[in-house]
Amino acid sequence: MNRHVHTLWQAARNARIRQAGWLLLPPAIAATIAIRPLGHWAVACFAVALLVTGVWLWRSLRAMDARWLVRQLNRDPALFDSADLLLADAATLNPLQARLKQQLEATIAQRRQELSTPFPRRGLIASLAAAVLLVAIGWWAGRPAAPPAPARTATPAPAIAGDARPQLQAIAVHLAPPAYTGQRAGTQDSLDVRAPHNTVLRWELHIAHVQSAALHFHDGRQIALERGDDDSWHARHTLVASALYRVVTEPALADAPLHRLDATADLPPQVRVITPEQPLTLGRPGQRHWELLFEASDDYGVQAGASLLLTRTEGSGENISFHETRIALRGSGPATLRRFSQRVDIAALGAQPGDDLIARLDVRDNRAPNAQAGQSPSLILRLPSEAEQQASDLEGAIKKVLPAYFRSQRQIIIDAEALIAQRRSLDAERFVVRADAIGVDQRILRLRYGQFLGEESEGEPEAPPGLSKPAGDHDGESHSDDDGHDHASTGHAGHDHGEPQAPKPMGTTTVSDVLAEYGHTHDHAEAATLLDPQTRAILKSALDAMWLSEGELRQGRPEQALPHAYKALAFIKQVQQAERVYLARLGPELPPIDMARRMTGKREGVASRRLAIDAGAPVDAAIAQAWLALDRGAAPPVEALQGWLSRHAGELRDPLALAAALDPLRSDPTCQPCRDHLRAALWQAWTQPVARPLARPAADAMGQRYLDALQRDPTKARR
Repeated sequence: MNRHVHTLWQAARNARIRQAGWLLLPPAIAATIAIRPLGHWAVACFAVALLVTGVWLWRSLRAMDARWLVRQLNRDPALFDSADLLLADAATLNPLQARLKQQLEATIAQRRQELSTPFPRRGLIASLAAAVLLVAIGWWAGRPAAPPAPARTATPAPAIAGDARPQLQAIAVHLAPPAYTGQRAGTQDSLDVRAPHNTVLRWELHIAHVQSAALHFHDGRQIALERGDDDSWHARHTLVASALYRVVTEPALADAPLHRLDATADLPPQVRVITPEQPLTLGRPGQRHWELLFEASDDYGVQAGASLLLTRTEGSGENISFHETRIALRGSGPATLRRFSQRVDIAALGAQPGDDLIARLDVRDNRAPNAQAGQSPSLILRLPSEAEQQASDLEGAIKKVLPAYFRSQRQIIIDAEALIAQRRSLDAERFVVRADAIGVDQRILRLRYGQFLGEESEGEPEAPPGLSKPAGDHDGESHSDDDGHDHASTGHAGHDHGEPQAPKPMGTTTVSDVLAEYGHTHDHAEAATLLDPQTRAILKSALDAMWLSEGELRQGRPEQALPHAYKALAFIKQVQQAERVYLARLGPELPPIDMARRMTGKREGVASRRLAIDAGAPVDAAIAQAWLALDRGAAPPVEALQGWLSRHAGELRDPLALAAALDPLRSDPTCQPCRDHLRAALWQAWTQPVARPLARPAADAMGQRYLDALQRDPTKARR
């Protein structure tokens, strides 16, 4: 262990021993004072104090081990949380750790700080209390006996029944919630009440020997309690807002704490759309009906009747017009969760192609007398115009040649395994048909992946009879196996790679001609070279495995097709995990770097990146003064806080909690639990400032030399 560290450690242990001596001093003085009246009992009390202090000292010194020493040293930021290196053996450290250890030893030798050994305040309080108690017992035991009082004859005073302070003997609070809530009336024996808004409260309190009684609220309101029979007091109040109150009597009660009245607000109804799932629905050509289904919920119930607002928009641009129609609906289900459905007749509303239908459901809850309203999100049904229908028809024709939906390779494997499991329950013909259908899915998937290699789609229709193919068509050409095409029996039936074809007669254009012109990309160079050669080879292997799997499936042999299908799936996973290749022409074209200005430190023409610091929100003076007063032990400004609370009650989540924390400090400003409670309430009400960014640590000697050199000559500092 380093010599300076050992000195600090020994000084801390000596400080703890001195603290033990100070703790023993009050009991020793008290035992000296009380030894004459108490005798050996005073010595026994001092022996107990000595034993307790010795046990505490032994446990404290035992806890001040090496780990305690490391924790104490790491409190200094200059040690970089590496104080454990000071206790480590130099032979077990690497060069970097040894260098850091030398730096830490030098830091400790320069700073010469003391380790923190705070004085045990609780122990001191206990020592003083024991000493005072011992002195008090000694004084009481040594006081002289009082002489007997002379006998006197006097008429005893009559006992007064009202000598004791009055107390609440019985409590009954009757609650009558509004009828629309569906809750039953009840009675509770607590003055803290939580009930729905507009609940009628009726207090019945039994208090003996009081002349008057009232309910005092925290905002200054008062409700007088009326005297009944048998010392009973009654009051009535409608709960319209949450409040704090207490029972005040004359004479005063023995205990009159604050109580809470919490009014539960009635929330407006909520409406959720079940059908359709999306707010915008694209209508189908010839659609005649629109199915709508809503679900309305409320804490106390939704009215059975609702209104469906249907708005039809006609026209476009600035010439748009609106036509509204309301339909009354009846809900089904319980009152708290009703469902409303409607099948809208599109033709009855006069909607035409190109129009929009907008639907919205309006519901109301059962609150009386003023019901609350709720609305659903607006739903839109967009009817396609004639031009959009023609475009969709063309798109549908293209999708018949190149379907947008196709099964994945994993789904093909799952279907094949399921078919094998069902072999015994299917006849041979049905089994072959099912296998052939899976083979068709395998073929479609192979063609989709083949497009990445520039392959052509298969299965296009032949030219109609009578239309001869031009000489440039390559039906008779020979192809090799590695030309990138998939050689099925109809592989190149409708494609031309030679001379341009002659114009076809009017009315003889086929779907494949439209596809070739608008919907088909045939072996574009850019589309076929997005994959690197290694990835293209893996994808070609996947296509070969798909080809073999397809052949086995089309022949009704799914067992033989599964190995090829699994092999294709493995190849596809490798392709998906391959690195992407980005085309150079798509990358950013950045200006060249001026090497003459690079790392010179010149910032001419460079905009400042310093962000403006927003001013923090000012802290309210009343809150700040109260916090400082509580921190210093002074009396908090209760009246100033009460005024601040009345101005900002709407901004707080629970203003009654702060008001309840202020109340006991009016009568007893020194109540420590009350001060702690107020401190916690202020912390919740106080908007905390944004934490400031940490300052950059100062540069060390090497870094400072570099910065100085950079300011003198940037070019030399760079070298």
